[in-house]
Amino acid sequence: MPGDVMSQEEIDALLAAVSSGEVTTDEMKQEDTRKIKTYDFKRPDKFSKDQIRTLYMLHESFTRLLNTYLSTHLRTIVSVEVASVEQLTYQEFVQSMANPSVISVLGVPPLKGNIIFEVGTDIAFAFIDRVFGGDGTTSIKSRVLTEIEDAVMRRFINAAMVNFKEAWANVATINPFLETTESNPQFTQIVTPSEMVVIVTIQAKIGEIEGMMNICIPYLVLEPIMSKLTTTFWVASSISKDENSGHAEMIREKLSHTLVPFVVEVGEVQITIKEFLTLGFGDVLQLNTKVKEDLPCKVGSNAKFYCRPGTFGKRMAVQITRVVTTEEEEEEEVEEAEY
Repeated sequence: MPGDVMSQEEIDALLAAVSSGEVTTDEMKQEDTRKIKTYDFKRPDKFSKDQIRTLYMLHESFTRLLNTYLSTHLRTIVSVEVASVEQLTYQEFVQSMANPSVISVLGVPPLKGNIIFEVGTDIAFAFIDRVFGGDGTTSIKSRVLTEIEDAVMRRFINAAMVNFKEAWANVATINPFLETTESNPQFTQIVTPSEMVVIVTIQAKIGEIEGMMNICIPYLVLEPIMSKLTTTFWVASSISKDENSGHAEMIREKLSHTLVPFVVEVGEVQITIKEFLTLGFGDVLQLNTKVKEDLPCKVGSNAKFYCRPGTFGKRMAVQITRVVTTEEEEEEEVEEAEY
């Protein structure tokens, strides 16, 4: 389907032809309006219409979250929405990207492989200008980012990936992270040129500046979870998540009123059975703790705090001095196992 996507050079050539008068707009309108689409049986579509629709809904959630983040962070009017979701070869996607562009290669464990998050330079410079105190209406020509600008965009990508993870939570638990950034599309070969990918095109507007962002997800990355990319599964997961959150809150509320034993261990001593049988009133046993040593507070059978003994009014009391660390809990478990 090479005719579906035009490269940047083809777009520039077409605009130049219209400007010079070689091609008129009337001639362009006289094109055959029949919707004929070439289908290559050697390269069949790997994503069904239902899966494309599910990906559209997933990224609608992502754009809503991203819109909220940008509006709050930049304190200006921001509009972010999904423009389209389509499948094509990776080579076609690379040819459609401008050079230079702000291209981020992301890892998405536990899924294998990488995805690409591309931000147009017009949106990138508007974001950077706004972060540095400007009004976002920058007229900077497309160029490679400086080190400072690249650091600012990395912060934006990391924040966007938090929203991306949340949007995908109903389908799969992923942990996206930024691996590297590039400006030249030819240096971002994450899959073979003929590999099928799904492209999520996002239209963004920061103030008066409009631009595009693209998310490229190879089929190989989505293959393990293809069965979950259905509208039915996505809706069912959303409902189940809402119900589970209600159940979790109810269980948390009940647990908060549950009584548990809280014991302060003054110390311990080991004696023989013979010594135990001869114990009587007035006998003294020397414990393994010192006077100024903190005493362990046990919840159930596990030590969770350390305290110092004392009195509060006419009652005996303890004052919590610190919380038991994870390493101390592990050491205690080992000692109990050996004992």
